[in-house]
Amino acid sequence: MSGQGDVVDGRFELIERLGSGGMGTVWRARDTVLHREVALKEVRPPDPEPTGEASAVLRERVLREARALARLNHPHVVTIHQIIDSDAGPHPWLVMELLSGRTLQDLLEERTLSPRDAARLGRQLLSALRVVHAAGVLHRDVKPANVLLREAPEPGALPSAVLTDFGIAALQGSNPLTATGELIGSPEYIAPERVRGTGEGPAADLWSLGLVLYVAVEGVSPLRRATTLATLAAVLDDPVPPPVRSGPLAPVLTALLVRDPGLRPDAERLDAMLAAVAEGRPPPPAVPPPGPPDAAAYTPTVTAVRPEPPAAPRRRTPVVVAVIAVALALIAGTVVALALRGGDEPGGEAGGRTTESAGPAPRDTPTGSPSATPSAPSTTPSRKESPTATPSARRTPSASPGATATRREPLPGAGRWVAQLHSEPDTSSPATRDRKLAAVRRQVPEAQYLHSDAYASLRPGFWVFYAPGPFADGRAALRFCAERGRTSDHTCIGRFLSRSAADLVFQCKPPLSSPRGRCTGRP
Repeated sequence: MSGQGDVVDGRFELIERLGSGGMGTVWRARDTVLHREVALKEVRPPDPEPTGEASAVLRERVLREARALARLNHPHVVTIHQIIDSDAGPHPWLVMELLSGRTLQDLLEERTLSPRDAARLGRQLLSALRVVHAAGVLHRDVKPANVLLREAPEPGALPSAVLTDFGIAALQGSNPLTATGELIGSPEYIAPERVRGTGEGPAADLWSLGLVLYVAVEGVSPLRRATTLATLAAVLDDPVPPPVRSGPLAPVLTALLVRDPGLRPDAERLDAMLAAVAEGRPPPPAVPPPGPPDAAAYTPTVTAVRPEPPAAPRRRTPVVVAVIAVALALIAGTVVALALRGGDEPGGEAGGRTTESAGPAPRDTPTGSPSATPSAPSTTPSRKESPTATPSARRTPSASPGATATRREPLPGAGRWVAQLHSEPDTSSPATRDRKLAAVRRQVPEAQYLHSDAYASLRPGFWVFYAPGPFADGRAALRFCAERGRTSDHTCIGRFLSRSAADLVFQCKPPLSSPRGRCTGRP
């Protein structure tokens, strides 16, 4: 295991760990030859780590993809400077440019984008995808947390977007190097054809781009559900709610978010549509690529732009039910990329400003109350819990932004600031969660955990490790962490626990001397 101060390949000194996820750990490092800082990614899978032939297959896949990406030179694609593949080390390393901006996920936590700004950003990401696809690589995990924003050239200007985290990409036209049925990517952004296993191409990344733009303007993740399996079922079968805030961008989203990849606009047509929106012109019609699509085989996921009364729930066909059942079995045995994919929370992959980041999608839960009272935070985790079991309190998405649940029983700790120390995806096994909690308690013995779905002010889908305080505000929580050596935003954030989604903004992030975010207010 690499640590701070280690030197990789006799040249790159590890300075600070920026984040980690399903495909490795990213460090800020110093190039002692060129005297510059770089991002260094150790490409390694999470526990249990493959051995023997499986390890060799993973290594070969990573190196092939990295070599393909290293040949690219594009302003909206993260630059790979060097590939380190030494027999002396068990894992390859990627040397990449170090970007100092924040992620699109960070920006969307503060505000949504206007349709025109979203169209401009969409064109930047589309240009990145076009050059990547031309190199024979599919990204497979396009989402806000994997979009880094360079510093804007002037105040108020839209930052330039950089597509990052190609750790789970797959070369087009090559033999698959992952286990059959392996789920790679973030469920709510995954394309339906990938879930079905019916083949995928560049159109799958365009589906994901459409969802990124939808979230950027509408402010909700339309297909995210309480569990991974429920999310996959929604991707397969649930209609995407018609966009209501997207204005001229709505026809573009409608054209992209259809389940038949043959009915989506190709990259050239999509660029023309986005350019029209960005320039204030009506977008051209979404003409599908040449070839007669089998329209009867799929159902568009977005209906007309003008909202219509919701149809009665459709009964899932036996084929879809079988697909879902198979997906559940495969997820339990083979998925590794989702297990450690955190968010922009302490310990999550997007915790640092890194070129390789990941995190949860924006919440699809409206302001309101949970529908049930959660169990009290436990200081002794149970090892018998199922990682996919529904916690005692799950937020129920509502069609009405102002809808609230009827029961308002007390939530443990609600109405106070806490020091959030780590967030572990609830897809992780109980053993993994308990092991990481034990590691946190070596520094903070009073650490507890709760499930984030019980609190509207937290992002759903995580076990949150925290110090209960009490703390007067976010700065007090940061001072508590600093006294214990936890001084970065992937090891500590001051957070406010409440029923209201409006309180998500109360995030107080290090450094202590000049914290970022909302550090005061409430209570």
